[in-house]
Amino acid sequence: MSFLANLDWRCATKKFDQNRQVSATDLNKILEAVRLAPTSFGLQAFHLTVVENRPENTEKLQALKAAAWDQNQIDSCSHLLVFSARTDSAVVVDEHFTRLSGGDLEKRRQFAAYEERVTSSLPNLNLEWAKKQTYILLGFALAAAAELQIDSCPMEGFDHDKFQEILALPKNLSVSVILPIGYRLPDETIRPKHRLPKEKLISVI
Repeated sequence: MSFLANLDWRCATKKFDQNRQVSATDLNKILEAVRLAPTSFGLQAFHLTVVENRPENTEKLQALKAAAWDQNQIDSCSHLLVFSARTDSAVVVDEHFTRLSGGDLEKRRQFAAYEERVTSSLPNLNLEWAKKQTYILLGFALAAAAELQIDSCPMEGFDHDKFQEILALPKNLSVSVILPIGYRLPDETIRPKHRLPKEKLISVI
């Protein structure tokens, strides 16, 4: 199917088949799409935690499910993708320019004007800004999963602080949004898509 046909095929899956797992190959394609996604200044101020649905993670997934008001997707999906925003923007900026220069101070000086421009934006590179970046990544993950005909369900309905605690995430991360992926059950009720016509949503000037 074409890209648009795959987007039309995808739905917010509520029932995942616990007997089907996303292959390592396909999972890595989705993760690579996330890695290649655009971010403001190219800073990549995020971290992605992948929780695999395997026996040793059962207790953790049950705790995460309870923190998501017992929604079935959490412990029935193949993998749970947890997108977190980084809160240490100054460190992110420094890491970015160290990476660009390969740790070479002389080469880094060549980026001085650009680095100054980014650094001067630090007051605006707050948690709200970082969380917006994670939604760009979420969109790329959703599109990549659809291309592979892997089901998914973007979710905001969960206790962010509890997820932070259960996953033992460091203080410089703040959980933003989650994405269970896997394969829908055969009896999943697929509701028809109801989207506004382009004329209502898009203006061309």
